[in-house]
Amino acid sequence: MNEKHLTYAGSGVDIKQEENTIKALTSKMTYVRTGLGAPLTNIGHYAGLLDFGEYALAMTTDGVGSKVLIANAIKKWDTVGIDCIAMNVNDILAIGAEPIAFVDYLALESHDGSFAAQIGEGLRKGAELSRMSIVGGETATLPDIVKGFDLAGTCLGAVKKEKVITGEKVQVGDVIVGIPSSGVHSNGYSLVRKIVEGSGYSYDDPFPYNDSRTIGEELLIPTRIYMEVLDVIKQCDVHGLAHITGSGLLKLQRITNLGFDISDPIEPNDIFKFLQREGNVDELEMYRTFNMGMGFVIILSQKDAAKAVELTGGKIVGSIIGSGIRVKGLTIV
Repeated sequence: MNEKHLTYAGSGVDIKQEENTIKALTSKMTYVRTGLGAPLTNIGHYAGLLDFGEYALAMTTDGVGSKVLIANAIKKWDTVGIDCIAMNVNDILAIGAEPIAFVDYLALESHDGSFAAQIGEGLRKGAELSRMSIVGGETATLPDIVKGFDLAGTCLGAVKKEKVITGEKVQVGDVIVGIPSSGVHSNGYSLVRKIVEGSGYSYDDPFPYNDSRTIGEELLIPTRIYMEVLDVIKQCDVHGLAHITGSGLLKLQRITNLGFDISDPIEPNDIFKFLQREGNVDELEMYRTFNMGMGFVIILSQKDAAKAVELTGGKIVGSIIGSGIRVKGLTIV
């Protein structure tokens, strides 16, 4: 175990600096189309929405991030395509839209047919789970820029305008239903890798909490795709949705200015216990970096909560309060 407390910022990813970069970038994006295709939302929600008559088209873009370095380390690339699709699709779902099409972008240092086939297998599986088509993409050979590879993509979704969910209906007293994650998903891997590198373990060592797989295999478990959220939307009056990714529970601030009291959180997966122990990471930092076992959140009234739990396999984790974000009394913000 590391003697010092490791942090996300200390591993090279400072969330506050990242926010400043985003603000500087988006401050220059001032042109706005009118008519068909005009934006319906400001930049900053989970997905951008475009006017398409009766429908709103939803668009997201995201990548796998430094998780690919673990795939390279153990030469297992057949799941990162699922991650690429999941990170985009879950953001589409978080605004109430259904994913319909996807394009990928694969930047390479050099070409390898076996590697590419594994990437393609993951993309195929992710598309199948998401019930959408991959309609194209781009491959770039960039040996002077990319060392290894980078995988990203863009997703298109659709939702009737009156069915868009942005969080406006969230109110004090609403119930928070959390849906379990499959593990670390695809965020926080700069800190993950820092922890493992300083732990005395390697990615090829058996995972201490389950020796049927290695630490590397545990860390490559693909991001869960939350398509069951569409069933909840159809059968319940959903007030808000959140995909918990990088910066952990701070992501909840995207959907409402109200607060979250998570009094009965989902038990974190064993991988989080391993990372916290080996990196000597304090509890607050864990919840501000990782999903901690809860990859998606649905906010709705008490009368619909039981149905949402039934449809998702989730649980009621807390309720909406006036301000702040708390987990078992720990103040996240």
